[in-house]
Amino acid sequence: MEDATFTASVHYEDPKAALDWLVEAFGFEVTMAIDGPPEAPHACHYELALEGRGRLMVGGQWREAIRSPKRLGGTTTQTIHVQLLSGLDEHCERARAAGAVIDQEPEEQFYGDRTYRAFDPEGHLWTFGQHVRDVSRAEAEAALGQPITSATWE
Repeated sequence: MEDATFTASVHYEDPKAALDWLVEAFGFEVTMAIDGPPEAPHACHYELALEGRGRLMVGGQWREAIRSPKRLGGTTTQTIHVQLLSGLDEHCERARAAGAVIDQEPEEQFYGDRTYRAFDPEGHLWTFGQHVRDVSRAEAEAALGQPITSATWE
């Protein structure tokens, strides 16, 4: 298991179906699967990676404060950003073919990445990015029209 400082967790009304869909649409690999018991299928725990990298936890609605956007009328309180090594446009088409609702078509951003956004069947919003060119902080500031404070971006 990768030692990560932060790990996102997304929750679904039907986590098993979501797991299958995330593999089909976004190409995630299941790195851990713990099904919930028959009397509590929502008490499951799954972990995913992409291209052998990262860690994302997927689970059910195991308490009142943990809900899928589907249960909240489509409202989402977080988004997930996934950085791809290559193939962003093909990734978008794969997601579209699997039924993802494309919220933003692939386009280049001021900071040098090409991104697209998509909703999954229960309403979670995903952003996928691919680095396409190096951009200095000064170039990004000029494109954005405002200063950027960063300890790591020159």
